[in-house]
Amino acid sequence: MEEYMETHVKIPLERIGVVIGKNGEVKKLMEEMGGVELKIGGEDGDVLIKYEAGDLNFLKVKDVLYAIGRGFSPERAIKLFEDDMLMCDTITLTKMTKHDMQRIKGRIIGRDGKMREYMENVTGTMISVYGKTISMIGYPEEINSVKKAIEMLIDGSPHETVYRYLDKEKIKLRRTDLVSQNK
Repeated sequence: MEEYMETHVKIPLERIGVVIGKNGEVKKLMEEMGGVELKIGGEDGDVLIKYEAGDLNFLKVKDVLYAIGRGFSPERAIKLFEDDMLMCDTITLTKMTKHDMQRIKGRIIGRDGKMREYMENVTGTMISVYGKTISMIGYPEEINSVKKAIEMLIDGSPHETVYRYLDKEKIKLRRTDLVSQNK
């Protein structure tokens, strides 16, 4: 007889529709990929994950739900299923006025999204700026690089300084990638 376990994840109410997807497609895909059953409470944003005891795939489902809740599209969040080394990390913007938060989010996104796009391209990460959070999906070394760049922007470093830092990181990340490919 199979034993089942349950865990809960809270999702912002405005992201519940994204978790479900058109005709329930996103929910079905997560259930299939993770081997779980999802029950979504639309009133409070609570998502119940029911999984077989001993099966750790539910952890990936949790990560994907968390990423969608932090503003990532399902297409981007589901990439967390593709590789065990991929992770999602978040910086929470706290203790600042609404005006300061908007300004910092603007610095991270950049004009026409160029800064975020540059950070994503150089580090190979995906970045979501949503609510009071900046979230990143990538490999640990990539996350460390982009997180430092984001923290530099939060601390007020000029964009030019951050671009220079990212260019140096690009070289380091390429070297790391080449070394790991030759093993």
